[in-house]
Amino acid sequence: MLDKNNCDEKTDEELVALTLKNQDFFSCLVDRYEEKLLRYIMRISAVTREDAEDLLQEIFVKVYRNLNAFDQKLKFSSWIYRISHNQVISHWRKSKTRPQVLKFEADEDFLKFIATDEDLARDTERKFTGEEVRGIISQLDEKYREVIVLKFLEGKDYKEISDILEKPLGTVATLINRAKKQFKDISAGKEFNF
Repeated sequence: MLDKNNCDEKTDEELVALTLKNQDFFSCLVDRYEEKLLRYIMRISAVTREDAEDLLQEIFVKVYRNLNAFDQKLKFSSWIYRISHNQVISHWRKSKTRPQVLKFEADEDFLKFIATDEDLARDTERKFTGEEVRGIISQLDEKYREVIVLKFLEGKDYKEISDILEKPLGTVATLINRAKKQFKDISAGKEFNF
């Protein structure tokens, strides 16, 4: 039987190596990423919690099936987020013919995460409630919404975002800057609907 305490002491990459030898260790990776990925899926998509849980299950199946293909040069977290990103996009493409209501679930801590642009954070904190911030974020272009979520809510650095989205670092930096500008523009005009 697997001792879960051993999981906490191991890096993701060590757990991958152990999983390749003993599939029981995969539960350690699931435990480590389940809540993070569920939150990420719900933040970047317009799915219900139940649909997000279904997507998460599909993601873990895909991760398990492709574990041998994991590139040790990448961080495991970047790799699993990329799979999640691709799965959400795939789900969106399959369901885009059906009308959906866009929603965004933000933590109340969002304003702390976006603090890298202090003026934006200060202005946002002064002017808007958490619900209003969620309304603003839900109006961002999809490509901007995702980088905002990855950078400020998931705490990913530029390299990880680059790996997840499979975009060059310069493109990631541009997207983040444009996302912040669009956030400011929407919040300044108070053009949000929720």
